[in-house]
Amino acid sequence: MAQTTLVKSFLPILIVLGAATAYGLWYQKSRGKIQAKAISGKALTSAIIGGELGSRATLVQFSSAFCTPCRATRTLLENVVTELNDVQHVEIDAETNLELVRKLDIRSTPTTLILNSFGLEVGRAVGAPKRDQVLAALAAIK
Repeated sequence: MAQTTLVKSFLPILIVLGAATAYGLWYQKSRGKIQAKAISGKALTSAIIGGELGSRATLVQFSSAFCTPCRATRTLLENVVTELNDVQHVEIDAETNLELVRKLDIRSTPTTLILNSFGLEVGRAVGAPKRDQVLAALAAIK
């Protein structure tokens, strides 16, 4: 009888721990992956993003001041751009550009948009992407 009561009292805790663990695993797995997007919507111009578009692609990074992964993402993207002369990197402070953040549905930082040469979004990475993922996404843009 006491054992049944003990199990019943710990059951809600076990359910919460199981749900939290499942969410944590999903969250960790989804961060930093580049999601390909169908080309649609309005093109982003150099005036909108505050920097020049690359002749092949542009990496638009949304960051915030106290975001540690943002600094790592900036370093990674700057290194990628130095190796590719037809790709530009533009960093936008999310806190001072809230209207653009809302318009583009930026929900967390860092978020990196991959734009083609026309300024159309063709990919998006929420979180810090991996170098090979960025290079693969750029290679897919002709």
